[in-house]
Amino acid sequence: MDIYTRKSYWKWYLAAGGTLIVILSLAYTRFLGEQLAEREKQQVEQYLEAQRTLASSGGDPYQAFYCDISFQLKVVQSNTTVPILLVNERGGIDGYTNVGEDDNDSISTEALQRVYQRLLSENADTIHVLVGDDLQIVMYGKSQLLKYLEWYPYVQLFLIAVFIGFGYAGFSASRRVEQNKVWLGMAKETAHQLGTPITAILGWIETLKAVNEDRPDNQEMLLELRNDVTRLELVADRFSKIGATPELTPVNLYDQLEACRAYMQRRAPRKTVFQFPDPEKETPLKVYLNPPLFDWVIENLLRNAIDAMEKGEGSITVTVYQEKNWACIDVADTGKGIPSGKHNTVFKPGYSTKTRGWGLGLSLARRIMVEYHEGKIFVKRSEPGQGTTFTIKLPLNRKMR
Repeated sequence: MDIYTRKSYWKWYLAAGGTLIVILSLAYTRFLGEQLAEREKQQVEQYLEAQRTLASSGGDPYQAFYCDISFQLKVVQSNTTVPILLVNERGGIDGYTNVGEDDNDSISTEALQRVYQRLLSENADTIHVLVGDDLQIVMYGKSQLLKYLEWYPYVQLFLIAVFIGFGYAGFSASRRVEQNKVWLGMAKETAHQLGTPITAILGWIETLKAVNEDRPDNQEMLLELRNDVTRLELVADRFSKIGATPELTPVNLYDQLEACRAYMQRRAPRKTVFQFPDPEKETPLKVYLNPPLFDWVIENLLRNAIDAMEKGEGSITVTVYQEKNWACIDVADTGKGIPSGKHNTVFKPGYSTKTRGWGLGLSLARRIMVEYHEGKIFVKRSEPGQGTTFTIKLPLNRKMR
């Protein structure tokens, strides 16, 4: 299991935990809302009971004289939370508790109608009640506090999402800066460490050439060894350029690709077939690039292609074409392919299907193309068992910097 598969599992765990928190928050808020709604219903019922008492006492003066109805009056007058309307069976409004409309004792017909329409639009609950000899319909709506409580979980979740979004963005930016520093330090240290053995090997090569002047076969081997050491010097130079702005020069893209093919084909298995465009048969295509870094990208793709083919048996085809303001290079192989879900993951640091290596090759290739050449690199198409095609895009008609 690679590092990105493990990270993927952790993302699912965090997503599941976040979903659980959301569900619990919504459920608890709903529970509180139901409790508050039940309390408001009880308040309305108390109001109705007070109305019944007042209505019954109004018909018997002796009962009103001997009964203390101050509590009932207090219940009726103290309602400042739940909007209540008394509507008779003919649709007329008989009474109103003053909630949020007017503090005066007399309420205008327009104000009553506004509250009535508001309760209708909110699908207010109704209770049929007999007040004296009249059958009335009591309409009561939600208090403002209950409305706020219903919206509370959504506001809470929005604020949490915003906080998580800013936190993730800050963490990602910090992590990228840290990774860049690590890569830069590693690249500089690698270039420095390669310098000493390369210098020593060059000295030994010159010594061997001197003692084998009469051995032409040995001289040929030493020449190839010198070429490989020159390549090591180029690798060290590439690492030393990481983190610095490279110099871009105009080159013929076909010539540059041919140089990469010639170098890699001598070091690839004999069963690997290279199909590259012939510079002598193609019209020169000028692009601005840094040759050492561009070669690094192409060689990385070619090595990956060779590794993807069973025992190196297969073909690698490079196609060059123009697309609007881009010079495009397709590098296609007949290897084992990449699953569709991994097309972007292969460019992330640490991803590798090999038992050796750090999984930095394609990550550095993308950085070289995007940051240094203002180009693009991506998986154009790939299926398991059907090979892979990578596409590189370089801008045309750009100025040298």
